Parts: sequence; structure tokens; C-alpha cells
Amino acid sequence: MITGLGVAGVFVADYEEAKAFFIDKLGFELRHDVTMENGFRWLTVGPPASPTLQVALSVPGPPMHDEETAASIRALMAKGALSAGAWDTDDCRRTYEEYSARGVEFLQEPAERPYGVEAVFRDNSGNWYSLNERNDKAFDTKAMAEAFGSDAG
Repeated sequence: MITGLGVAGVFVADYEEAKAFFIDKLGFELRHDVTMENGFRWLTVGPPASPTLQVALSVPGPPMHDEETAASIRALMAKGALSAGAWDTDDCRRTYEEYSARGVEFLQEPAERPYGVEAVFRDNSGNWYSLNERNDKAFDTKAMAEAFGSDAG
């Protein structure tokens, strides 16, 4: 049985620039940075509050992707077409202020949503993330169905 998410992958344009972004701008910790025999670099970071979560930062290309695949992924990144997920925070507005002061680009300022307060930011590779301060209705299927005008079921 699955018990949780341990590693989530994010495509990045450059290992060192992405590593600096996640550590210096978002305050993440370095988990691993090793290069395998086949040249694959295993670079993972994670938020201090989630010590078992690793975000694997991967540059598209060999040995995992052929050049055509890597080019397609890079094109999607350049368009800003990839979302890498949603991060939780205890205080969205405060985190927005902290990250803005560190130079993080926000696509959307904090706004009230049926599920809490949400802001949207972009990393230095073009991936966008939701930053969420969830409320008590965030996991209430019926409340969310009512808020968004759909069936709960």
C-alpha cells in the first residue's frame, strides 16, 4: 500500500540555477546532489518542514531523454506550460511578502478562494506553482462542489 509521496520531479533549465532558486529564494534544504556512473545527476531539495519529501530537479536530456524529447520538454518549459504542483503554507500573505522580497516572480497575488488563500509563483525555469493556505473546507467534498457549482460525486 502506498503511504505517501517521497519524490516529486520538476524539469529545470539549469541544475545550479535551479538549486540556487530553491535553496536561496524558497528556503529549501539540499537533500542529495550526486552524479551517477551514467552521467545522470540526482539533485534533490525539499522544504525543511517536510524532511521526507524530495523534489528532484532534472534537466531534460541524456541519459533519461533523447534530444527530440528533451527539446519538447524545454519548449513546454519556455512557454510556461508546466505546473509543478501546489505548496502549502501556514500564512500565504506572509510567505508572498517574504518570497517577493527575495525576488520570486508572482503571477498572482494572494487571493481568497473557497479552499483558502492562494497565490501563484514561477520558478526560474518557467514552472508555476500554487501557494496555498488551506482552510477548513479544503477537503470537504460537498463544500467544494457547492463553491464551484458541481456535483459532489
